Amino acid sequence: MAFLSFMLIILLLLFNAGSLEVLNGINPFQSLDDGATLVSKEGSFELGFFSPGNSSKNRYLGIWYKNIPVRTVVWVANRCNPINDSSGLLTINDAGNLVLSNQNKSVVWSTRLSKQAKKPKVELLDSGNLVVTEEEDTNSGNYLWQSFDYPTDTLLPGMKYGWDLRTGLNRRLSAWKTWDDPCSSNFTWGIEFYKQLQAFPEIVMRKGTTKFYRSGPWNGQTFSGTPFLKPNPVFDFVFVNNDDEVYFTFYLKNVSVISILVMNETTSTRDRLNWIARERRWKTYSTIPRDFCDSYGLCGPNGNCIISDTPICQCLKGFSPKSQEQWSSTDWSQGCVRNKSLSCEKDGFLKISGLKLPDTKNSWVNKDMNINECWAKCLSNCSCVAYSNSNISGQGSGCAIWFDHLMDIRQVPGGGQDLYIRVPDSELEKENDGGKVKIVVLIVVAVIGGVSGILLLAHCLCRRRNLAAYAHCSHFWLEKRTDINETVTQNGGQDGDLELPLFSFSIISIATDYFSLNNKLGEGGFGPVYRGRLEDGQEIAVKRLSMSSRQGLNEFKNEVKLIAKLQHRNLVKLLGCCIQEEEKLLAWTLQKEGRPFELLDKCLLVSSYNNLDEVLRCIHIGLLCVQQSPTNRPNMSSVVLMLSSQSDLPQPKQPGYFLEMDLPKGDHSSTKPESSSTNYMSMSLVEAR
Repeated sequence: MAFLSFMLIILLLLFNAGSLEVLNGINPFQSLDDGATLVSKEGSFELGFFSPGNSSKNRYLGIWYKNIPVRTVVWVANRCNPINDSSGLLTINDAGNLVLSNQNKSVVWSTRLSKQAKKPKVELLDSGNLVVTEEEDTNSGNYLWQSFDYPTDTLLPGMKYGWDLRTGLNRRLSAWKTWDDPCSSNFTWGIEFYKQLQAFPEIVMRKGTTKFYRSGPWNGQTFSGTPFLKPNPVFDFVFVNNDDEVYFTFYLKNVSVISILVMNETTSTRDRLNWIARERRWKTYSTIPRDFCDSYGLCGPNGNCIISDTPICQCLKGFSPKSQEQWSSTDWSQGCVRNKSLSCEKDGFLKISGLKLPDTKNSWVNKDMNINECWAKCLSNCSCVAYSNSNISGQGSGCAIWFDHLMDIRQVPGGGQDLYIRVPDSELEKENDGGKVKIVVLIVVAVIGGVSGILLLAHCLCRRRNLAAYAHCSHFWLEKRTDINETVTQNGGQDGDLELPLFSFSIISIATDYFSLNNKLGEGGFGPVYRGRLEDGQEIAVKRLSMSSRQGLNEFKNEVKLIAKLQHRNLVKLLGCCIQEEEKLLAWTLQKEGRPFELLDKCLLVSSYNNLDEVLRCIHIGLLCVQQSPTNRPNMSSVVLMLSSQSDLPQPKQPGYFLEMDLPKGDHSSTKPESSSTNYMSMSLVEAR
């Protein structure tokens, strides 16, 4: 009889010891000791004792992927309280709680059930969730306790990450201290919000109590500062924000894919890792923080971090650096202050797009307001400094307003949202004036550029055929590359007092291939420079002085004489010059005197004979667009209407750039002065190359 009893005890012990290898659950009559494991039903995960990294002494109870050759621990029970030998034992006590003890029967770790269990059962699910359930409860999701409520450093698919507001449970991740120490470090990642202000939540990464990274608030589609969190082929994500819960979770689209989120103390990042079976390794899918602008508060209060700019920190519009000296030394921590104080009643709002919204610590949210009501709410509160939609789905909804400083803003490439910043009316006027100037400039450039382009094209086509007609009043400097002893043909022998050879316009034109763009070397404020070659093979550089120089003939001669006498090893020698005929501004006088046809090149005049009315209309509209007063200039829609119709046009007033020169009769600085027109001379020098 004694022998039979002994054999029954042995069989029972063997059964209990070996059954854990094939069962996915234990009950109060079973235990898990060091050396045995609990495996999930489909064999995805395994629970047991392990020693991390290079440690062989400290033992921990944890969960890892069973079928991955590289042991990847995703949850640890006693992460800060290791067992120093292999005496660890996991049991279920009378209340149904899991209890982990060492060889001295001291409790190392235990659970706290939400209620007393009659017949508790422990299971390891294929999701990696270790759960305690009531054995007779048929509701598969009714857990008395689950490891998913107490994550360590890893977020698994289906694991809620955030708050249960009914119980006050806060699920957040914390990195391992080191590779072989799973104890919680001060590097944490959690969802934060301030319920007393009804602020909307965001994900915050901290080192100790200091904010390290912030995702930006949830805007109905993604977190405003995380544009990479969007529909993708790997996973779906869900964010829930209601009176009971505030949490984030994700689900894999393909069950064969293995993807997790892990906190990494070594790199101070939160990484999404995908298991690549073919390569037998984990591969990083995404990482945050992703760049320097993700560093919390890098640009200080009211600063905007733009990763593509240099420097990357810029003050928001209407603000300037608090300390210009520190700002210039790339210390942006003090941020920016307003250029002008707010006046409350006379304030307005500037819209800035593509931003990660500011820190929500000092914010307030109303989900039922629209953007117009949000504007009114912010404007009526003198402490409100900015507002935005809290949800950008569809046409946008909800109202979020900020008080105090705007902290941790960045420009989000390909993402972000609109923020309306409160500024004095004077700043709005600057912004609006700047916009008007840009519009006017665009209109003027478009109209004048178009007309000038047509004229230039026709002019170029006829230039080679009508060189003589092309030779307007042009003065040229010629510089030589090597010494020249030949006497160059002068312009009829005139102006011998220059003591410098005069070149004819035709010689210079031929030498530069009629001022071909292919021979253009560059252009400065005084005119373009061309490469040329004389008939004798001499290489020259020809500088055609600008018509806007306003020099008369005598001034030009005096300048030539002065330059010709200069001698320096760093200066090229002046070879000669050209003075031929006159030029007048096209660029208003001809229109005023009823001679607009003189504006056209002779070739263009012939080719446009049947469309002269259209040409004159274009000239007329161009002059309307450059009138001195911006209020007199037509807008772009009016210009289009004028060009496409035959309606009468108003008479243009004097253009803003027109400078009338009333030269006294005794002034000889310009040849052939005329009271009705502005005489300009374009001068050129011929220099050696």
